Amino acid sequence: MTKLTRLVFLAATLLASTAQAEPGLTYERLYARAGILHMSPQSDSREIVLAGVDGPASLAVMAGPVAGSGVALDPATIPAVIVGYVLPVWNDRLSLETVLSTPLHVTFRATGTLADMSIAPTALGIPTGVPALGSELGEAEAAPPIVTAVYRLGRLGPVIPYAGAGLNVLLTYNARATNPILTEVDEPRFHIDPSLGLVLQTGADVALWRRVHLRADFKYIAFMKAHATVENLRVRTPSIPLFESAEVGSATMDLWVNPLIVQLGIGVDL
Repeated sequence: MTKLTRLVFLAATLLASTAQAEPGLTYERLYARAGILHMSPQSDSREIVLAGVDGPASLAVMAGPVAGSGVALDPATIPAVIVGYVLPVWNDRLSLETVLSTPLHVTFRATGTLADMSIAPTALGIPTGVPALGSELGEAEAAPPIVTAVYRLGRLGPVIPYAGAGLNVLLTYNARATNPILTEVDEPRFHIDPSLGLVLQTGADVALWRRVHLRADFKYIAFMKAHATVENLRVRTPSIPLFESAEVGSATMDLWVNPLIVQLGIGVDL
């Protein structure tokens, strides 16, 4: 018998003995808490960076960071369900959880000089007529899967506090620019890269009646950095008769999202 064969045999023996010693995986270990989820991004962004500025636009727009500019995300509230499974280890104190919800509508908002000042105020000293963008920038639908391991710390009467940690991936789709100035001439292409975050979790279940529980859950997602790119940027230049519009190129945004998620729900242990 080779060394690899012995290792496989040993692993199979351990798994078999564990399966015999512990209860099987059954639906009776499932639980759910349905309610409302509120996400409050603790966002912080770098300055917007313009690139690919060519032709007449280079007379009015400088490639590189836009001084004083920034981007933020708006809060969102959606219905959501926490679904968990109690693992047959550590006296049933350890669980795996995820969050099921409707798609999360993410709204990007321009801040600082990006919102308050024109990105191309003059060309060779001549006013372009390009107004400030304002706060509206873009939006997307997000499906941020969350998986955490949760440990119940004990029981204080009807209250069962817990703590946990896990991972979150920010996946977006249908990203689009919504600013009327950026979409007046052409439709920009808006893309947001997937982003990974570390989830820190705490909260408590409160026993109400038999298997019915009320839950208050708090999650903080750290190290989540969203990288977004807006391409094919063109703006109308009404004050320059020779050029109807100017091609600004593309803009990139780096944004630390780091949301605080509060969820309240009620449900049952099956």
